[in-house]
Amino acid sequence: MQDLPTGRAAFTAFRTITTRWMDNDVYGHVNNVVYYSYFDTAVNAFLIEASGTDIRTLPAIGIVAESSCRFLKPLSFPAPVEAGLALEKLGNSSVVYRIGLFSAGSEAAAAVGRFVHVYVDAATRAVVPVPAVIRAALGRLSAR
Repeated sequence: MQDLPTGRAAFTAFRTITTRWMDNDVYGHVNNVVYYSYFDTAVNAFLIEASGTDIRTLPAIGIVAESSCRFLKPLSFPAPVEAGLALEKLGNSSVVYRIGLFSAGSEAAAAVGRFVHVYVDAATRAVVPVPAVIRAALGRLSAR
């Protein structure tokens, strides 16, 4: 994974995610696999809100083709997480998001990652172009 920006200013849309007791592992911090759940929540909640549609019912759906995370410092329940989202690349059939997870109010990310959606036909799973409603929502993301 390339060096990703870790400062709050590198992200354009933010969502607060409530941590849960079960997110912590035996060492007292959020377990690494939970970070990927936060990524998924940040991306899909943004798409639902920005598009004004239930993305699960579109004829083309985004499937996660790749994800990665660089862990920089721990997050822990009960502190909320602020997930920052930025558009890294919009292709014909794919979208690459950059995501930062921050402790509330922190300027430096606790984790940074990438999340790649490839759009496929909901029925056949054949690769298709990113739907217009999603492209429009992403335009709002890059304009923020």
